[in-house]
Amino acid sequence: MRKNKFFILAVASLAGVILLPACSVDVKKEANGRDKQVDINTLVGGIHVSKQADVADTGLAVYPGAHLKQKDSDGSDKSANVNISGFGFGLKVIALEYESDDDPAKVLSFYKDQLKKYGSVLECRNVGHMNLDTDFNIHGSDEGSHELTCRGESGHDTELKVGKKDDQHIVQVKQEGKGSSFALVYVRTHGKNADI
Repeated sequence: MRKNKFFILAVASLAGVILLPACSVDVKKEANGRDKQVDINTLVGGIHVSKQADVADTGLAVYPGAHLKQKDSDGSDKSANVNISGFGFGLKVIALEYESDDDPAKVLSFYKDQLKKYGSVLECRNVGHMNLDTDFNIHGSDEGSHELTCRGESGHDTELKVGKKDDQHIVQVKQEGKGSSFALVYVRTHGKNADI
């Protein structure tokens, strides 16, 4: 998930540079002075990045007894709410990381059942990073498959996916000590012919 956070921040930064002319920037800070929320609005779009994510926005329940993961030693937060929009594209990502004393098999079983309400659940194996399978469809084309796929089927972490490339729910589960850690993620993208 860390790679994806860096990717999201890089995209947000690039979009920020492109959209700087005629923009407003609003930064809300935490008590310790760190950025808590950033809103950038321009004539051609906007960027909203917040550390405050609501698990309800993922469309999934929190595994019973699990708790939000604490910040890493490098200060990385374990939740994010990112919205990027402009003419012809949009991206919304809600992501939260949790910990449980239960083993990964129990957590996976719970989320396989949870995800069924969104369609057929795809189970993938990966090595410590989430494989977002997105489709911006910027040109409005319906060419190619919008079905989710597994990439690089190797590793010990398990990722459950459901939906389409432009609207997906993801749960990534991995062993952590005697228990497990897991990420709940909702990703929605759109091109010029859709609304986010």
